[in-house]
Amino acid sequence: MGAGVHMGSIGGEENLAFCSLIPAGLEAWSAKKGLTVALWISQDPDKRRRLVLAEKEILNPPGPHWDYWFDIVCRKWITTSSGLGSPISGSMNLGLGCVCRSFCWPFGSVLDSRHCVFAVTLLTLLMQVVVEANSWWSLAMNPLLIPEAYIIGAQPLCSQLVGLSQGQKKLCQLYQDHMQYIGEGAKTGIRECQYQFRHRRWNCSTVDNSSVFGRVMQIGSRETAFTYAISAAGVVNAVSRACREGELSSCGCSRAARPKDLPRDWLWGGCGDNLNYGYRFSKEFVDAREREKSYPKGSYESARLLMNLHNNEAGRRTVSDLAHVSCKCHGVSGSCSLKTCWLQLADFRKVGDSLKEKYDSAAAMKLNSRGKLVQMHSKFNAPTSHDLVYIESSPDYCLKNQSTGSLGTVGRLCNKTSEGMDGCELMCCGRGYDQYKAQIVERCHCKFHWCCYVKCKRCTKIVDQFVCK
Repeated sequence: MGAGVHMGSIGGEENLAFCSLIPAGLEAWSAKKGLTVALWISQDPDKRRRLVLAEKEILNPPGPHWDYWFDIVCRKWITTSSGLGSPISGSMNLGLGCVCRSFCWPFGSVLDSRHCVFAVTLLTLLMQVVVEANSWWSLAMNPLLIPEAYIIGAQPLCSQLVGLSQGQKKLCQLYQDHMQYIGEGAKTGIRECQYQFRHRRWNCSTVDNSSVFGRVMQIGSRETAFTYAISAAGVVNAVSRACREGELSSCGCSRAARPKDLPRDWLWGGCGDNLNYGYRFSKEFVDAREREKSYPKGSYESARLLMNLHNNEAGRRTVSDLAHVSCKCHGVSGSCSLKTCWLQLADFRKVGDSLKEKYDSAAAMKLNSRGKLVQMHSKFNAPTSHDLVYIESSPDYCLKNQSTGSLGTVGRLCNKTSEGMDGCELMCCGRGYDQYKAQIVERCHCKFHWCCYVKCKRCTKIVDQFVCK
């Protein structure tokens, strides 16, 4: 079996055996008939913890900072509600007859049946973490979110939408016509994220699964903080505008109170964006997943939960802060002797710009003894509910790393003459770059025609482009 530690026979029973702590660097060789599920607890300098699920016969620690790991071996596939299947899908039925024989590793301690309860609890936690790797952000890519899917009398496909928590599925069933706009809000947030980070090493890339952004969102970094905030803001934006346009059955035009500083002879009315409804619905839906969770006080998971809720709220408040009064003139020959005014949301680009500034000044946080998030560096002003917060340092985005979810910058376009983050020196992390010729098509020879449009031709030209090695 090589230099690894051989896991001997557990006996004839097909039950769950919980194996002891093994030092880092050793390979655990599971029984040929077994299914292996591994939990790694990271103790790197950032005190980052990760829960990683793997279905492998042979396991290796994913990196030098993953100091300890447990190995749980199921001697057979666990029966789920849908029959025999993988323990990473569906709810698990571990049975009541858990009997762990005494079992030891050459380098570990002997475990007895008292560890069965811990093993079952740990495996249940693993299940929860894997399910929660999915996200409601996947609604942005879901083809089911079209108006025709919610015709009168049709049952929504809420139970089939991946990424929704139980509470979000219930809201989906209650507010069927909202789901399309939640998806639009998520898509708006993702696009804005990609625009704001287009010149950064991490450029808000999406992956082809229901987590949308991959493992990088498992790290409580600045980038994660921005992503949570911009997506929550996207839902506020989409739902508020859908109310104004009469697309939703449970809301209409804004009923916001008349601003006190509005001139007395100006009319307050029109049909404004329903910010109040969009804000409340976004809070109910987006925060539902976090509010369903319960973690031990002082744990990393409880800190992440508080971080996510804080940044969701910061995103919503940014939309609210940037909303403004818009007016339309009335009167003879455009004299504007009378105005009708209403509440209007700002262009979402302004929301993105504002959150990007907050990303640059985000506050590093930690848990105090009371289980509350407090600022890590007390010499700075404490963040408000409008600011972004994070609890972990960002990973290295220079190279591809499966454990952190970094896609690296190999193959990224860079600007040879720039000294900023989009410059080849910084974008390519000192690895150098390749130069090649590319053909691009752009608008040219534009002319204004009365009245009132601009007509352009399309021109082709050859340009130099630079790509990171």
